[in-house]
Amino acid sequence: MAFALICNDTPGHLEIRKANRDAHLAYIAETGCVLFAGPFLAEGEMTGSLVVIDVPDMAAARAWAEGDPYAKAGLFDSVEIREWKKVIG
Repeated sequence: MAFALICNDTPGHLEIRKANRDAHLAYIAETGCVLFAGPFLAEGEMTGSLVVIDVPDMAAARAWAEGDPYAKAGLFDSVEIREWKKVIG
């Protein structure tokens, strides 16, 4: 089942994002459930993330989100997790 994680960075936390990027990318590779992901931008600066994962249920999606090094570092001001269905693409 696919879930979209809509993550908004805490304002002024770009350095936390940069410092934890390698760990975040390693987590994505290690967990193997990310369908696609990328940062939200505002005037070219990263301000959040969209991550779509394939996991069994909402509990697993929450667990994945909580395990993300970005979340552990306190990067996100908010994280919304929504069930998502691929229709096109």
